[in-house]
Amino acid sequence: MIETADIPILYSFRRCPYAMRARMGLMIAQQKVLLREVVLRDKPDAMIKASAKATVPVMVLPDGNVIDQSIDIVRWALGQNDPKNWLKYETAADSVIEQADGPFKSALDRYKYHVRYDNADPHIERSKALTILMEWDKIIGKKGCFFGEKIGLADIAIFPFVRQFANHDRIWFDAQSIPHIHTWLAMNLESDLFTSVMHKYDKWQEGNEAIIFVAQ
Repeated sequence: MIETADIPILYSFRRCPYAMRARMGLMIAQQKVLLREVVLRDKPDAMIKASAKATVPVMVLPDGNVIDQSIDIVRWALGQNDPKNWLKYETAADSVIEQADGPFKSALDRYKYHVRYDNADPHIERSKALTILMEWDKIIGKKGCFFGEKIGLADIAIFPFVRQFANHDRIWFDAQSIPHIHTWLAMNLESDLFTSVMHKYDKWQEGNEAIIFVAQ
């Protein structure tokens, strides 16, 4: 019998970029959680009761406190254990993460889901996102990642959204002159960290056996 009372619960959805970000942070921090895979068209009542925003990821701590912003989950996890010293660059990472969560995500949504927004021109929005990618391409440069040669906090926070942007029209994306972004994206896609958090799980239902998610 697995003792689960002292383990946080994570509501997640495999393909959601915010949930990817949270899972990678938890994985690098070696933080054990009970994973509950959500189907977005049929969200469990337990998740909705935990967080009024009712979108993944949502983490419920053993004391009942709830963390329902993905970057806050990552920072909480690293606060428990930061084996790669990612928080060393937290202040520097803040500005690019805010850019990713703000103007880049706004342009991405209006590019990929333009029919949901009044008067959204996907080509204009794509250009806005590309302008930001060009800035990031200069930041990454030859060193390979945002703040050094190894993947860190800013990289895992931003990578899922660049992946989503690239996949919407991969032929167009691959033709753009952002060479450092192309190399960086490929490195993240092939990383053991990303692979380890993309395992497929069945939809969670009340009464299901607990799924322990933790670095092996």
